[in-house]
Amino acid sequence: MGRVTERRKVIRIRDGAVSSRPDTLVAEEPLEIRLNGKPLAITMRTPGDDFALAAGFLVSEGVLGGQDDLQNIVYCAGATVDGSNTYNVVDVKTAPGVAIPEITLERNVYTTSSCGLCGKASLDAVRTTARWPIDDTHGGDTPPVRLDPDLLAGLPDRLRAAQPVFDRTGGLHAAALFTEDGELLDIREDVGRHNAVDKLVGRALQNGDLPLSRTVLLVSGRASFELAQKAVMAGIPVLAAVSAPSSLAVDLAAETGLTLVGFLRGSSMNVYAGEHRLALRTAAAQA
Repeated sequence: MGRVTERRKVIRIRDGAVSSRPDTLVAEEPLEIRLNGKPLAITMRTPGDDFALAAGFLVSEGVLGGQDDLQNIVYCAGATVDGSNTYNVVDVKTAPGVAIPEITLERNVYTTSSCGLCGKASLDAVRTTARWPIDDTHGGDTPPVRLDPDLLAGLPDRLRAAQPVFDRTGGLHAAALFTEDGELLDIREDVGRHNAVDKLVGRALQNGDLPLSRTVLLVSGRASFELAQKAVMAGIPVLAAVSAPSSLAVDLAAETGLTLVGFLRGSSMNVYAGEHRLALRTAAAQA
């Protein structure tokens, strides 16, 4: 375990000069997730926080909603023909009485480090019912999260400063969870941006912190539909990305009340949905 990086020989060319040297690369290995003993999904991930990854994945699938839904997670012994443990297979056992949505048992899914979940039958199959509605535009018992754009603008630098493995490899995505006041709560790195988010959400479930109702999720790459879904399923009201969102991510954000910010770079950003949570200074920005 802990196989986060590996060394490989590389031929380096600089200004025409050729040399050979070892290079540090981020590790990528498959992880099979089993649910109550039945194979469910295979994801390509960076080893580490595997139990949190599995738990977070099942939050986004609508299987787990809190600490009490989870009985235990174990590595499967005898994962190879010779009986050795590869630490690449985990089994998640739900607590007695937890209802298992049929969607999780009707298909085995394969996820990659680049695109996340692949092969979902339709958009409707992805839009699982959220346990914690985040649409606060119609009022409620507590005021909505209110963020100053200047606070958001400072988060990417804090995310980058907290990426230890990226400094060694240059090959990892990161996801970080902040309070509405900008306090860093947790950060996870992985070769897959969706895995990094699952690790964050899974740790929150294990710690009894769901829903993450007054937090900001920041991702180091683009904001896909899947990442927007994971934010909604964890009760996160604000998703910010340093790169572009997809059209489906914007549609989902508009439907659910998620605040979606993209191209968060320096003092610039684009707000695609949920602008009511930002303290915008000009009438033109609110039009």
